[in-house]
Amino acid sequence: MFSSQHSSSETLLNGEGATSSAADLRDQLGQLLMAGFEGTEPSPAILDLIENHQLGGVILFSRNIASAEQVYHLTSTLQAKARAAGHRYPLLIAIDQENGMVQRLGEHVTLFPGNMALGASDSPELVTAVARATGRELQALGINMNLAPVLDINNNPANPVIGVRSFGEDPEQVARLGLAAVRGYREAGIISCLKHFPGHGDTATDSHLALPLIPHDLARLERLELVPFAHVLEKAGADSIMTAHIAFPALTGDPQLPATVAPSIITGLLRQRLGFDGVAMSDCLEMEATASTLGIEQATVRALEAGLDLILISHRYDRQLAGLAAMRAALDEGRLSPVRLQQALRRLQQLKARYLSWERLPQPEALRQLKAPEHLELQRRSYERTITLVRNHQGLLPLRLAPEQRLLILIPQKEGASRVEDQRYPAEALIAAIRRYHPHTEARLLRLPLAESERAALRVDIAQSQLVLLVTVNAYLDSAQSEYINWLHREAPCPIVALAVYNPYDLLACPQLTTYLVTYEYTRPAIETASAVLFGAAHPQGRLPVSLPPLHARGEGLSC
Repeated sequence: MFSSQHSSSETLLNGEGATSSAADLRDQLGQLLMAGFEGTEPSPAILDLIENHQLGGVILFSRNIASAEQVYHLTSTLQAKARAAGHRYPLLIAIDQENGMVQRLGEHVTLFPGNMALGASDSPELVTAVARATGRELQALGINMNLAPVLDINNNPANPVIGVRSFGEDPEQVARLGLAAVRGYREAGIISCLKHFPGHGDTATDSHLALPLIPHDLARLERLELVPFAHVLEKAGADSIMTAHIAFPALTGDPQLPATVAPSIITGLLRQRLGFDGVAMSDCLEMEATASTLGIEQATVRALEAGLDLILISHRYDRQLAGLAAMRAALDEGRLSPVRLQQALRRLQQLKARYLSWERLPQPEALRQLKAPEHLELQRRSYERTITLVRNHQGLLPLRLAPEQRLLILIPQKEGASRVEDQRYPAEALIAAIRRYHPHTEARLLRLPLAESERAALRVDIAQSQLVLLVTVNAYLDSAQSEYINWLHREAPCPIVALAVYNPYDLLACPQLTTYLVTYEYTRPAIETASAVLFGAAHPQGRLPVSLPPLHARGEGLSC
C-alpha cells in the first residue's frame, strides 16, 4: 500500500523544492520536534507548540488515555488545531503500543501478546496479523504512528529494560518476525518505527536511568545486533528508525557519547553503510542517558548534527521550548546548516505525504474497529500459541485437584519492572482466573523480603494446602524474590507449580523447580490463558525464544 522508498523529487515544506528564505526555514523547525503533554485534553503547552511553533508530532502516553471516545476526541482536536494553524500535513500522533508489557491504551483496545510471547509462537503470519489488527485500532483512534516494533536482540538475561519487549535472542528470528510486524503495520496504514538502533539488547543498564555502554566492534554488531535492522531495510524498507541512548566506544571512540548524537553511527552506519534515507528519530532526550550527560539543548543540536530528523522530548514544556530555541540558535550561529535542516524537513514531509492527508482523518464510526469480533478471536488464538511449558517433570500438568483439595497461590507484590511500563500488574485477575477452574483456592500477596513472623505464618498456610502455585515476576533480577523462592522450595511439603508471568529467565533463580510454565507477560489475557493451560482447558504451544543456560536451549517447549 505504501512505498518504503524515498523520492528526491518530492518538494519541501513550502511546496517549491526549497525553503524560500532563512526565516521560512527557521519557522519550520518545530516540524523536527515530537512532544508529549499531561492530561486527557490538549494542554495550553501543546496547543502553543502546535499553533505557534509548527510542532511536527505528538506522543501519547497512558496519562493521556481515559477512554476510546476521549482518545478519538483528543486526536481530532489536536489535528483540527494543526490544520487551523496552517500545517500542510496532519501531525504525527505516535504511541508506544508494542503490546504485551508496553501498551499505553489498556483495555480500551484489544490486548495482544508482546514480542517475546510472539517469539514463542515463531509465526510470522501471526505477528503480521497482530500488527495489522493493532494498527487498525490505532487508526480508528486517530493515532497514525506506532513506535514499534522493537528489533533489539535480548541476548543478555540481565537486561532490565528490553527483556520481553524483544522477539528473542536469535538475530534471524528477530529479523524474520520484525519484518512481519512492519508488513502488518503497513497494511493497516500505520507508520512504524524500528527501535532501538543500533541495538539495546546486550546491556544490563536501563538508559532511562543512566548511559549504558556496549563494547562490541562493528564486526560483532553486523553478526548480531544489526541483522534485524539490515534485514527489514533490505526486504521492506522502514518508515522510521529510533536510536538508542547507548555508548558504543568501539564505533565512536568515546565511552560517554550516546549513539543518538554520534555522527559515526547515525550518518556513517545507518545512512551510509545501511543506506537508510528515511526518518531517523531520537528516543526521548529527557532520559537520563542524555539529559544528565549532555542536557536537552546540546543533545538536540548534536542529534540533528549527527543526522537525526526528529527529536523526541516527551514530558516537560520548558525542555521542549529549550530544544526549539537551541535549534534556532544553532541555525543562526551556523552550527546547523540550512542544508542539513532542509534534509530533515524533506524526510519528514515525504513520510507525512505517504501516509497522512487532511482528507483521510478517521471518522467516529471507525471506533467500531476496537475489540472487533475478529480481533478478539485473534487475541484468543495468539495467546494460546505463546504459553510455554518448560518443565513438567512430575507430570503435575494439567492439574487434577479434587474439589476439596486446597490450592494456595503465592504472588509477590511488585511495581513496574522498568520506567517504560505504565500498567498495574493484574494479580486479582490471576486469582479470579484460577478460581474459575478450582474454587477452593486461597491467595497471598507477599511483600518481600518476608519477616520471620511472616515466614512462620506462611509455613502454616502451606501445610494446609495440597498444591502451591508459585508466581514469579522477574525473580532472576530480584535477589529478595530469588531468596524467597529457594526458601519456599526447601520448606514446602506439597508440590509446587511455578508460573513465570513475565521474564522467562526466572527458572535460573531456582533451577530445582520441577514444573515451570511461562507467559512472558503479566497481562490479563496471558494469565487467563495460562490458567486454562494449568487445568487442561488449553494446551501449551509455545517454544522458548531464548535459552536458559545451562538448563534449557532456545526452541524447547513441552505439550501436556
